[in-house]
Amino acid sequence: MAADITYVPIGQGFLYLVAIIDWASRAVLAWRLSNTMDTSFCMSALEEALARFGRPEIFNTDRAASSPAPPSPARWPPPGVRISMDDRGR
Repeated sequence: MAADITYVPIGQGFLYLVAIIDWASRAVLAWRLSNTMDTSFCMSALEEALARFGRPEIFNTDRAASSPAPPSPARWPPPGVRISMDDRGR
């Protein structure tokens, strides 16, 4: 499982899109749009993906400058999930 965030320009600002994907199939497991860059919309998509598809062994994301602050350690990662982080721009 992996997560990525991008922004979508609209009129006077941006919407932020987070997608949780399956590495093997490249299928989108869950996604959310938000007009603010906070952790809640990311965690909502992640919680949906985990509920529907179970916990992965490894969860990957990048260290993008646009990423919101990481969630509290009490919520993430779930037990047994290893974190993999790419460098910016990969």
